[in-house]
Amino acid sequence: MLCSATYLTGCADPAVRNERIATDNGLSRQRLIGKGFAHIAYYKPRGQQPAAALHVYLSGDGSPWINRTRIAADPTPRNPVALKLMALDPSPSLYLGRPCYHGLASSTGCDPAQWTSGRYSEQVVASMTAALETFVRDNGYKHLVLIGYSGGGVLAWLMASRLPQTQLLVTVAANLDIDAWTRLHGYSPLHDSLNPATLASLPPRIRQLHLVGTRDTNVPPRLVRSAMEGAGEQVMVSIKPSNHRCCWERLWPGILKDIRSISARRPD
Repeated sequence: MLCSATYLTGCADPAVRNERIATDNGLSRQRLIGKGFAHIAYYKPRGQQPAAALHVYLSGDGSPWINRTRIAADPTPRNPVALKLMALDPSPSLYLGRPCYHGLASSTGCDPAQWTSGRYSEQVVASMTAALETFVRDNGYKHLVLIGYSGGGVLAWLMASRLPQTQLLVTVAANLDIDAWTRLHGYSPLHDSLNPATLASLPPRIRQLHLVGTRDTNVPPRLVRSAMEGAGEQVMVSIKPSNHRCCWERLWPGILKDIRSISARRPD
């Protein structure tokens, strides 16, 4: 993974496939403006749940690289696990896309750094936070549950303390120590990114549920446990019978029950 590699152009098929999944599940497409970037989002409205927390889903890194020397033109996930999990969630939900994803890679301000070395950068986090703040204000939500899959869990962690409405952070197979993760796989360090494992712990008001698969070789359980060691009593690490991609959809209805139970608890 050398960031000096040639930047390649390519088709927008992943964005089209994501759009089809959203449409098939009755999700409405929105274009949100963040801080310096536009974001594609998909929304499942509140219906008859005016006091419900908004569940915010963040995707994995997608396909930043074609191979170890070639950067992808469109990093949009080929297998949008977070979007598929959101489709199973009956709660009011928002899928918030990253800068330059979902067909926006050629937009103003976008370059490969946003999906390679700077995929968890201050610039990316600030823009996603600003976009979500505007959406929450305009739609009247007072409580948030942030749910991030894989690298989306890193972004959810980095956004959580910036959003005072955050009640619960849920990560799924998330590489919460990006330095340990890049060393594990022999990747180039993500020098332009923020690393949750080296930052101050999240405030106690934010409960945390970190899910990891027993067979996950991409983000093994020991990496998540080590990253969250000493993070406080409000942090739970739960090991599930899964690998990195399979079978979170099958497990999700049961996990949603846990999320609702944790969300319903009163703050200590």
